[in-house]
Amino acid sequence: MCFKADHFSKEMIGKKFFVTSGKAVDTVSSLNAFDAALVDAKISQCNLVPVSSILPPEAEEVPRTAIHPGSITFVVMARMDGDEGEEIAAGVAWTWESAHKYGMVAEAHGYMSRDAIDEILEWKLSEMARLRGITITEKKIRAETLTVPMDHYGSVVSALVFVPSSIDFSAR
Repeated sequence: MCFKADHFSKEMIGKKFFVTSGKAVDTVSSLNAFDAALVDAKISQCNLVPVSSILPPEAEEVPRTAIHPGSITFVVMARMDGDEGEEIAAGVAWTWESAHKYGMVAEAHGYMSRDAIDEILEWKLSEMARLRGITITEKKIRAETLTVPMDHYGSVVSALVFVPSSIDFSAR
């Protein structure tokens, strides 16, 4: 099947997005903890495809939206896994260029506190703006932290989720 470049590019532009996060622990494996964190974030039913960090000018933030199971779903996601006793964090931050020409998303993860992840995310957005020579609006942050209990694996996720274009918002 052939696509005209113009048609294809317009279909691939994210028009709606929401931001979510989750955390979980599991005794079996870090992969099971990650899966449980996706359940907590309510995006475990999606086939997640990571993308880089630019919001198109037409993108609109919406409340968390149910996505059909199995949907190919583009996300800007931060993830951190940890073992017993470790403090882990993952977060995303987003902002808009002051004239709303486009937005930017930063991700961060590591062994750190909530204050530390917030500080790093704000710094990353400021650096992204500096590199582009732009002024940005208010910075928003969504992050999760967790101290993993003994005899467990832990995982935290934070994601900016582009709503698949097949979801009809006009019926709401």
